[in-house]
Amino acid sequence: MHATTLSFRAGDDFAKQTRALANSLGLKSSDYIRQAVLEKNEREMAQRIAALSRKLSAEHHTINESVEGSLADGLD
Repeated sequence: MHATTLSFRAGDDFAKQTRALANSLGLKSSDYIRQAVLEKNEREMAQRIAALSRKLSAEHHTINESVEGSLADGLD
């Protein structure tokens, strides 16, 4: 696996709290942050998928309604 370094600026309080929480879980702060970002990414992706699913469902419903109204057209 090729590793890329990401960096960000954080205040002293944030850094201390993050290190303390990581330590309490027996993790390196980098592993703790990596896990947190992965969880956030998964939540965001799930929200995007849900939003797209709702949009597609609404479009499908609209198409079904338009087709349903025309089923009897010309069938006498």
